[in-house]
Amino acid sequence: MFLLIGYVVVLLAALGTYAIHGSLLALWVPTEYAALIGMDLGYFLASNSLPAIKATLAAIPAALKGPKGNKAYYIDVLALLFELLSKVRKEGLMSIEGDVENPESSAIFGKYPQIAGDHHLLEFICDYLRMMVGGNLNVLEVEALMEAELEVHHHESLHPSHAVAQMGDATPGFGIVVAVMGVVNVMGSVGQPPAVLGKMIGGALVGTFAGLLICYGFIAPLANVMAAKAEADSTAYKLVKQVLIASMSGYAPQTAIEFGRKILGGHDRPGFVELESELKSRKG
Repeated sequence: MFLLIGYVVVLLAALGTYAIHGSLLALWVPTEYAALIGMDLGYFLASNSLPAIKATLAAIPAALKGPKGNKAYYIDVLALLFELLSKVRKEGLMSIEGDVENPESSAIFGKYPQIAGDHHLLEFICDYLRMMVGGNLNVLEVEALMEAELEVHHHESLHPSHAVAQMGDATPGFGIVVAVMGVVNVMGSVGQPPAVLGKMIGGALVGTFAGLLICYGFIAPLANVMAAKAEADSTAYKLVKQVLIASMSGYAPQTAIEFGRKILGGHDRPGFVELESELKSRKG
């Protein structure tokens, strides 16, 4: 939402102030914009693999929706883990084997459709619970494995924003290329009346204007929003890691959940009493 509002403000500031002393029609040179967009698209395709292109195209509309996580979402994650760990404490590790092997048919996972619908997070939770069921775990080694997996996941989730940012970085340069092509065209028209040459030179400079405006006014903010979303979406994984490592270290479910709650920040962190009340209300 704020990204779109920002775009409107940028356009109003750039075009509105120009319109005070100039004609907006002078900025409408379709060939300049077509060349600039084409070069941006070519750069994007040449710089990325097919999986990266698909991931970026999927990440752009997702960025407009904002991060998945909020206080209610993290309470759900904590409540899910609490239910699973409480079941383990009462009935033993083997009691959750069916839940982790077939989470789609699990009564516990079924209570949390938003989490069950997130394939990657669900897989992360079930993989490590499955390891716990297998037994004989070295907590430090499992923690190191989790860190390595989270690092890979984090790198992959940030790639779309990097791809967009790199394309944005190239856009002012492409704007200069477009402007130079326009100047070359002007030089081939020497002898035309000054008014005609002036219009042609102005049209050529639109390439530089468009390259700078599109880069700093549109592509850079989009890349920043995509990166921020990727960072925010990684919080749920870190939360799961903290809770499971605490559980493997011998802490009771309630205490393990507190380890997870503590890594949440700002308005996303439920209070101790608030979380305790939520867990009690969902018990059974």
